[in-house]
Amino acid sequence: MRAMILAAGRGERMRPLTQETPKPLLEVRGRALIEYHLQALRAAGIRDIVVNLSWLGERIRSALDDGARWGVSIRYTEEGPEPLETGGGIFNALSLLGPGPFIVVNGDVWTDFPFSRLTLATEATAHLVLVTNPAHHAPGDFSLENGRVMHASGTTYTFSGIAMYRPAFFAGCTAGRFPLLPLLRRAINTGTLSGELYEGVWSDVGTPERLAQLQSGKIA
Repeated sequence: MRAMILAAGRGERMRPLTQETPKPLLEVRGRALIEYHLQALRAAGIRDIVVNLSWLGERIRSALDDGARWGVSIRYTEEGPEPLETGGGIFNALSLLGPGPFIVVNGDVWTDFPFSRLTLATEATAHLVLVTNPAHHAPGDFSLENGRVMHASGTTYTFSGIAMYRPAFFAGCTAGRFPLLPLLRRAINTGTLSGELYEGVWSDVGTPERLAQLQSGKIA
């Protein structure tokens, strides 16, 4: 099993903190956000990790190097000065992620999710981890019915930024900048998008205020 940590974004909402520090390298309780993911993936037995780079990417590469310090092997994909968005960034890394299912996690979320519990049913091309809607995203993203992700209707949940994909999920895509959401909607329409609700620790570290809450322990 291989994994990808998304680390190419500019972190616009985190400025001025991200003016000189890429968001995945912002520290929470003495360690960079991305370090927690490296440790959690290693604990799940995943050692082959891809990290995509764009904004201040050289700083991420310098900080993480080859990953040996965390017992993993890190390879990098370069996206240039403009990030390729989530869909384009993952598609750009497919050659490094191999022919089988792989895990993707946003580099700027805080969570204790155990990656070892992720599975992908035979008929599914992707599996999303959903969480209870946080206050800053009350409408949510999707609904969940019997382990299948559905278009938002009734009770909704928020996509956590943690997922497992098959390369086939990206069938028909071409290299370049594109979002993930249209592909998720396509998979919903074909009944090939599974999901689960995670009720453990999770936070989208999207603003300086939420980062401060993590630092102070107001978020577990």
